[in-house]
Formats: sequence, C-alpha cells, structure tokens
Amino acid sequence: MNVVLILLAFWVPGLVFGAAVGLRGWTLAAAGPLLTFGIVALGVPVLGGFGIRWNLLDVALWTVLLSAVGFGLGYAVRRYTRRRRPEWTAGEEPVTRSVRDHVLIGLGVLIGMAVGTVTFLRGSNGIDRVQQGWDAPFHGNLVRWIAEHGDARPSTVGTIANLPNQTNYFYPDTYHALLALVFGKGGLTMMPTLNLAALAVILTVPLGVAALCHSWRMPPLGTAAAAAVTTWFTAFPYDSLYRGPLWPYVAGVAMIPAMLAIARYLLRPNGIAGPVAIGVGVAGLTGLHTSIVFVIAVYFLLILAAVLFRFEKIEWRRSMPSLVATVGLAIVLGVPLVLPSLYNVGGVTSAFWASEATVSGGLGEAITFSPMAEFPQWWIGVPALIGIVLMVRHRRMVWMVAAYVIFGGLFAFTVSLETPLIHTLTGIFYNDHWRIAALVPLAGAVAFGEFLHTGAGWLAGKAAGRVKLQPAALTLVAAVLIGLVVGGLSRGGYVGRNSSVLGMNYGDGPTVSKDEEAAYAWLAEHTKPGERVMNDKSDGSVWMYALSGVTPVEWTFYGADHGTKAEYLSAQLDNIDKLPQVRKDLTDLQVRYVIKGVGKATPDAWPSAGVVRVTAGPQFREVFRNAGATIYEIEGQQDVVAAGASPGSERPHGQ
Repeated sequence: MNVVLILLAFWVPGLVFGAAVGLRGWTLAAAGPLLTFGIVALGVPVLGGFGIRWNLLDVALWTVLLSAVGFGLGYAVRRYTRRRRPEWTAGEEPVTRSVRDHVLIGLGVLIGMAVGTVTFLRGSNGIDRVQQGWDAPFHGNLVRWIAEHGDARPSTVGTIANLPNQTNYFYPDTYHALLALVFGKGGLTMMPTLNLAALAVILTVPLGVAALCHSWRMPPLGTAAAAAVTTWFTAFPYDSLYRGPLWPYVAGVAMIPAMLAIARYLLRPNGIAGPVAIGVGVAGLTGLHTSIVFVIAVYFLLILAAVLFRFEKIEWRRSMPSLVATVGLAIVLGVPLVLPSLYNVGGVTSAFWASEATVSGGLGEAITFSPMAEFPQWWIGVPALIGIVLMVRHRRMVWMVAAYVIFGGLFAFTVSLETPLIHTLTGIFYNDHWRIAALVPLAGAVAFGEFLHTGAGWLAGKAAGRVKLQPAALTLVAAVLIGLVVGGLSRGGYVGRNSSVLGMNYGDGPTVSKDEEAAYAWLAEHTKPGERVMNDKSDGSVWMYALSGVTPVEWTFYGADHGTKAEYLSAQLDNIDKLPQVRKDLTDLQVRYVIKGVGKATPDAWPSAGVVRVTAGPQFREVFRNAGATIYEIEGQQDVVAAGASPGSERPHGQ
C-alpha cells in the first residue's frame, strides 16, 4: 500500500495534466512525474501566496484547475489550427510500431525497473533503514515541516536550517513538497516515505529512456536495450543516492529523458503539447534543482544545432510559433522560481571539492561511462562506447553524442583540474564532479541500445543462411544472446556492485542507530507540544524531528548561527549552575530534556561542547539510557512550556 501511494503521487497529477494538453503513449507515461513536479513547483508559490493550506485535497484541486486550463487552451488552439492551417492538424507522422514492438520495449523497461528495484532494496536493507548521509536529515525534516505547517514556500522553512528569522531563505523544495502530501497517509512514516520516493525515482529512468528513444526514432530493439541498462550504471543513480544523499538532484537528472522525449514535439508540433509540457517541465526541474535547468538548456541548444546542421528535420514555418511559445512559457514559468535562489548563489558557486583523478584518469572514466569508479564497468562501458561511434555513423541522435562529449569532458576536467575556468563552468553544480558524473550515463544507455540493435542485426545477417528463422526472430535471438552474455559478465546488471555502493550509507549507524531511534521515540512520548530538546549538532539527533516529531534546538550538522541562543547553549549548556544566561535561554526556548547520542555524522564532525560535557548530577537527571543514547531531564525546567517563549522563536541575544 505504501509504495502504491508514492507511485500515485508521482504519476497521477502529471498523467492527468499531460493527457489534457495532448501528450500520448510512451511520452505521456514517462512525462507523468516530470509534469507532477511542475504542477507542484507552480502550486507552491500560488497556493502559499493565497494562504491556501498545502495539503492533498487543495493540491488535487490545483491539478484539476491546471488540467482544465490546459485542455481548454489545447481545444482552442486545435480549432484555430483546423480553421487557419488545416494541413498542420495531422501532427507528426506516428512512428510505426507493432504490438510486438511495444511489448519488446515494455520488456526492456521492466528489466531496467527490476534491476533498479533489486539493487535499491538490497543496498538500503529495506525501506525502514535510516540513510546515514550528511544531507539526509535535512530532507526528512523539510518533508515533515511542510506536512505539519501546510506551507511549502521556501521562505517559510528557514527554521529547519537553523535560520528561523531569515525570510529570504531559499532551498528548492518541490521534491519535499510532493512527499509532504503523502507523508503520514496510509501509515507512511518518514523513512519509508523517503526510501520509496528514491525507488520511485529509479523507476522513472527506464521509462524515460524508453520514451526518449522511441520519440527520436530508435528501433524498438535498441530502445528496449537502452531502457534495460539504465539502472546498471553506478554513477547514476546509485552514487548520488548514497553520497549526500542528493535526492532532489537525482530526481531532477531522472526527469531529463522525459523532457528530451517531449522536445520531439518542437520539430513537428502537435498543438500545445510541446510548449506547455516543456514550460511546466522547466518549472518542475527548477523546483527540484536549479542546476538541472542549465543541463536541459545545453541539450536543447544541441538539438537546435543538430537541426541547423540538418541532422534533424524541421518545418520552420510550422514550428516557429511553437518554438516561440516554448521559450516564452519556459521564461514565464521558470524565471520566478529561479530568482529566489540568487540570494545564495555565492555559497553555491564557492563550494570546493578537491580533485580525485589525473586528467588521463578522468578521461578514461568518462570514456568507459564509469565516472568516480575505482574499476571500470567494462561490460556496459565498452559496448556503449562502440554505440557512440555507431550513432555518429548512423546519424542517430548526434546531439546526444555531443552532450556526452560536453558532460563527459566537463567531468574529466573537473575531477582532475582546479582552474578558474573549470570552477566557473561547474559553479552551478557546487563544483562537484560527482554531480556532473551523474549526467554521463544517459548517453551510455542510449549508445548501448544502438550497439545492441546494430550488433544483433549483424549477427542475424551472418546466421541468416544457416538458421531457419524469420529475420526479425533471428535478430531478436541474437539480441537475447548478447544480452545474456553482457548480463552474465556484469553479474546481473552490476546488482552486487551497485547495492554495495548504496549500502555504504544504510547501516545501523554511525549517524543514527536503532538505539538512538528508540531514544527519539521515548522523547516523543514525554515531550509536550512546543517543547524543544537540547542536542549535539554532530550526532544523529538532528534526525529526531523527521523520525519522531521531536523539535531539536540544533537542526543541522552545521550548527546554529553565531550569537543565537542555540549556539550559546551548544557551547555552554553544562555551565547551567555558573551562567544564568544558560537557564534563561533554556526557558526561552522551552527546553526540558537534553540528549546525547553515541554516533556522529562524520568522524571529524565538530561536536556541541556544552552538550558533550553534560553528565548526571544535580542539574541533569538521567531518565533514559541505552547503548546508543542518553537522555537527561534538566532540573528546574519541568514547567518550561508554560514559562517559555512561543514555539519557534529563536532570537539572538539582546533582541
């Protein structure tokens, strides 16, 4: 039931809207999540601006409203086109696909989904396990905050970043706003919500690549093969799911194939489907992670170049209104969502990650589609590289080849060089070569499809005079043989390798253990509404709000700003009997308990010294202990909720 709720949340709004504006078939199926994120991204400022609570019913009504507007606009445009330009009403000539072709593509999608599902469930050790990465508690806290407060506007969520008074705070929270709608429904607790959402994102990738290849006229065998191997590459999605985890970024990268499938509508338009779907899609990508919009811009410019150099056909007179409308809608729907992010652009672009390879090593990783891997994924990397050559020879999706050269080259230089130019080009990615590495496997999957289609055709031609089978059946047999060889050599699509990578951050600790989770549950039973718990910013206790609904004083591993009550208490809590300000701040923040966890976010995480030095005594009475955590009740704070400040207040000293 839980996974069904997540899948419905991802697909249903987008499918309704996409069908209303004219998307159909594989493109509609793949675009569902992309358009859902677009609907959510547009709904956050609109509903919030009108004071409408962010909940499932109101967002459903918002979806119906947008879909009705889209349907009405599409109907009007179709009527106008039939009257003024009847020769344009036919749309693009459909790709000739038999039922067998669609079944073949579907099998490829199912293989990709199955490999991704097995890999994720093995790596995560089930859907209830806490992700131990640095960013994970922030994402969990944000989901619960939106769900409980009914407002998903980024300017209202600064509290969970230890910035409660910063009204210009911004973090792209479309991903979290969607999950907040289903969190708590049908028994969905926090970790199943986060983990099943990550799995849902994985499932979008084979479907998106199938739609992309189908839309751009790759033969069905190649389309199926491309979809099947999408979940075999380590660099995406698994590296970014264990490292961070970068859940919103992974979702944004996963939406790229669907956006590129929709882009086909621009070369030979069919009503408003292309411009409107792309405009809403841009809004969704912006709300997921602003950097993905720049990635899409590169792809669209390369498609334009392919058109100008006549690698792709276009009827300019027919396409121009659609192209202009697309640019206009992308600006109108995307720019307002981008502007709030500018407040922190300096912090993003100034991030630094040290080089981890030589130039030749970085190029080798890009060439074998194995960025950031200690050992190349030969059994899909080499066929994919051959497929790149074949794509050029066959003039198939040459813009995808160009994208591979650009993003693969950018990764190779980013991972090996530290120059002002490289930092400028990669600033929107936090100068993080891991994020850029995630952009490389898309071309690898498509190229693998080209390799298998061409290789199977070649083998079938060689065997044609010796085996009594129809050419199509013989080609399929050859493809199956190649697939079995590659699958066997890669040990089932690199399931073991990728699940091991993912599993590095899904253990019982070191950040949060089951014992610490039990301590958070105890606090949930013993704290009152409005009460906070003093905690160490370096241990897993920043998870207590996401997991159990207990409000911490320190919300993030970075700690509170200098000069705030939270920062002062983190440094001086143990001096409660010596410094009257400690007692005053505890009362003002409504703190009765303090928790000390055994685990740490990272070995070198800087602890809250005042919390670490707390021991049992007259001021701190031990009320809970297990192997992972200790909880103390602070003497004199039993009536703190009645005596303290209003919940959520966090004023610097002297204000």
